[in-house]
Amino acid sequence: FGIAADENFVITTTNRKEIAEDNFSELVQDGVTLYLLQSVDQMLLSATKERIDFLPHYDTLVKSGMYEYYASEGQNPLPFALAELIDNSLSATSRNTGIRSIQIKLLFDDSHGKPAVAVIDNGRGMTSKQLNNWAVYRLSKFTRQGDFESDHSGYVRPLPVPRSLNSDISYFGVGGKQAVFFVGQSARMISKPAESQDVHELVLSKEDF
Repeated sequence: FGIAADENFVITTTNRKEIAEDNFSELVQDGVTLYLLQSVDQMLLSATKERIDFLPHYDTLVKSGMYEYYASEGQNPLPFALAELIDNSLSATSRNTGIRSIQIKLLFDDSHGKPAVAVIDNGRGMTSKQLNNWAVYRLSKFTRQGDFESDHSGYVRPLPVPRSLNSDISYFGVGGKQAVFFVGQSARMISKPAESQDVHELVLSKEDF
């Protein structure tokens, strides 16, 4: 790696957790991406990419939403799909100490690509691993506990916020990924975790599948 003998360095996860002897087996797992840095808070010199592996067939993602939303006979399915996307922002901002800001924008400017629905909030942000977990089919937000969420411990209702919606609106829904592919052809999530300088981006595209 071109490290001089007198130069200090650290190895961290993409969430900037330093790898040490006491946490090696917990943090270093198959497929995990690591950073080799001069310090934990070093600025990245360039963008990094991490591949996410999907087990289900892509039809499970891009077509199941069509079935589940159209299965609600006599109802307009579009509000249910949008509710799934807004629910992410409600959950992310539920513990804000200041103002909760959630914006819903309909973008029709072709100069930035195809028309899009954008949901923007000032929530706590997601780490790279949390974005990864969001992408994995059927890993419900109600069972995610930490960086390596995989258990099924059950849903815990969020703390009530006066005069605000909680994030229960998609509890009986089919998930944000199905909502995305019901509304459009791809999803792009950009997030900066609180107290972190790194910006993480996740792209799911039907064309890529």
